[in-house]
Amino acid sequence: MSKVLIIDGLNMFIRSYIVNPQMDKHGNPIGGCIGFLKSLQKVCRKFQPKEVIVVWDGHEGSQRKRALNKEYKEGRGPIRFNRRQIDLSPKEQTKNKAYQLIRLMEYLNELPVIQVTIDYVEADDVIAYISRHILYAFWEKTIVSSDKDFFQLCDKYTSIYRPIQDKVVTEQTILNEFKIHPNNFALARAIAGDPSDNLPGVPGVGLKTIAKRFTFMADTEEHDSQKIIKNCAMQGKKLKMHESIIQSSDIIKNNYKIMQLYRPNIRPVNRIYIDNAIMRFEPEFSKLNFTKMLFADDLSYINFEELSRIMKNIKRS
Repeated sequence: MSKVLIIDGLNMFIRSYIVNPQMDKHGNPIGGCIGFLKSLQKVCRKFQPKEVIVVWDGHEGSQRKRALNKEYKEGRGPIRFNRRQIDLSPKEQTKNKAYQLIRLMEYLNELPVIQVTIDYVEADDVIAYISRHILYAFWEKTIVSSDKDFFQLCDKYTSIYRPIQDKVVTEQTILNEFKIHPNNFALARAIAGDPSDNLPGVPGVGLKTIAKRFTFMADTEEHDSQKIIKNCAMQGKKLKMHESIIQSSDIIKNNYKIMQLYRPNIRPVNRIYIDNAIMRFEPEFSKLNFTKMLFADDLSYINFEELSRIMKNIKRS
């Protein structure tokens, strides 16, 4: 079975940007680029894909979701290096981060890698759309990200690889760990809330409680908030949790609209753009240009020979 890697670009980059101390020959931090390329090497070595797609958040990608909840992803602190040896002001760090991202995209342009970014659209929605694309209907799809939002996309052909834990999450993994089917995972999280995205849920109700009190969430059938609320209403005031869920019904519905990826919110014109990006792409490894870039940045940290071997194996069947 053919394999495709769908990489959450910013998620992989930020991890390297924060912890990787390497500098280029001009003394500028370049660890985000190096760490990303090394991680790309590692996941390609592990999964041996025939195609690799890197998806980036578009400019103002959270705009639609912030329209639903203006607090969405608010309150997040700025991304900073967690190492003292790099003495840059916050303004300089922001500038360096932008430089590294642009430089990384230039590196990836020389590799047989598809890159996709759409203004006003989050990477989550694009990744969800690609994972269900007809071109990859019977491919083995691995989404590379540490973001639990993607758990809802797990099915017979789709899994999540979490690089930090070096763990592959499957449909069965989620059922075993949470007693909730991926088809209902977004609904469960809409009830529990997601502090990382500043989305409050029903107070005192977590995933374990949801799985225990609503056992039908383990079904393959996709349920909605109305069934949860109706179930709570039938219970009356048996538990305070039931009353809390009923009172929080608007929050649950709004959270679900933001969190669900089963039906990605992508305009038709942008769907056509994605279709063209993946269906018309012809993988090509520009070895000479890539080598020149490595030399210009003095990136001797990259195992170029191994990377070359891996990149040559990426080709559409």
